[in-house]
Amino acid sequence: MERFTGSFTQQEPIPEEAIEAAVAVMRTGRLHRYNTGPGEAGEAALLEQEFAQLTGARFCVALGSGGIAITTALRAAGVRPGDAVLTNAFTLAPVPGAIAAVGGRPVYVDVTESLVIDLDDLEGKIGQAAYLLLSHMRGHLCDMDRLMAICDAAGVKVIEDCAHTMGAAWRGQVSGRQGIAGCYSTQTYKHINSGEGGFLVTDDEELAARAVILSGSYMLYSKHLAAPGPEVFERVKYDTPNISGRMDNLRAAILRPQLKTLGAQCGAWNARYRVVEQGLRGTPGLSVIDRPEAESYVGSSIQFLLLDWDEAAMREVVARCAARGVELKWFGDAEPVGFTSRYDSWRYAESHPMPRTDRILQGLLDMRLPLTFSLEDCALLARIIRAEVGAVFQAQA
Repeated sequence: MERFTGSFTQQEPIPEEAIEAAVAVMRTGRLHRYNTGPGEAGEAALLEQEFAQLTGARFCVALGSGGIAITTALRAAGVRPGDAVLTNAFTLAPVPGAIAAVGGRPVYVDVTESLVIDLDDLEGKIGQAAYLLLSHMRGHLCDMDRLMAICDAAGVKVIEDCAHTMGAAWRGQVSGRQGIAGCYSTQTYKHINSGEGGFLVTDDEELAARAVILSGSYMLYSKHLAAPGPEVFERVKYDTPNISGRMDNLRAAILRPQLKTLGAQCGAWNARYRVVEQGLRGTPGLSVIDRPEAESYVGSSIQFLLLDWDEAAMREVVARCAARGVELKWFGDAEPVGFTSRYDSWRYAESHPMPRTDRILQGLLDMRLPLTFSLEDCALLARIIRAEVGAVFQAQA
């Protein structure tokens, strides 16, 4: 039998230009973002300016991680202890974790078979909170026109978790630009890589000023190039805490060259995604996730459904694929495994049974598509998954 021998955790090397930029920063010793020489902007400030330009945002703050970006956005937007925050039931732990970090209460919204937030369920729950933390989980964008119409009509502020959608868009509008703030990650498995890191973008000048101070600017906010003017900071600087979550110049230096090639990288991911997607179509018992025409996605991972399969069958598929070198994550497991967990795993936050979401998670399998995989590798992955799903399906039948 064919076997895959590639690594699902091996990313591409950091570009030489980024390595040279990082070494140059280290030679100066000025790694802290505010430790700059006379007339020097600093790598972090330049990165913020460039990411703001890339996304079309007025303001950008570079932070220590995507989770810190979300937590900072929630605090800066006004979420206080005890406040309810609507969010997807299908997401990863840093999303409800950010809500808990500011003392908020997650109110979970169902997921659909398209792996996006259930807008009918959202409509039914919209009166329960003044905020929605929308997770574009695994790179899937919902109907953003309808979502924003629901939230705008109810006066609900939307903060977008774009950890998996940097480079994606809805009807040509960059992901992260529909709500009051967009939050991105530059962790190793995301679309640009600094090990850890994140961005917050917004057009709201007061939210931006609070985010800069929250990030740990002290009174050095004038060193930011993608921030509001000093008069805005004067309004907020005395009642906004410093939580020291800023990015340093070393990581910023690593990221700036990667921004230049983001578009090409996204195209390369999508080419791999399409090979696997096409190879899985028509597999008995398996549903591929069809992407809406309005969505410009980045296929850095792929998901598929084995709807209404029981636990034993799901575990058998995962085990059989693993035996042939293919690593699948199953979101239906009752116990957290690695990065994978589900809404009832986060016991620091109250949850109630969600049968519709449980049905989706029970049948949901997920696979990373690193750019270190060739198109031929992706075709092989699809053949192995197709064969093993087919074998288990036939045995059940």
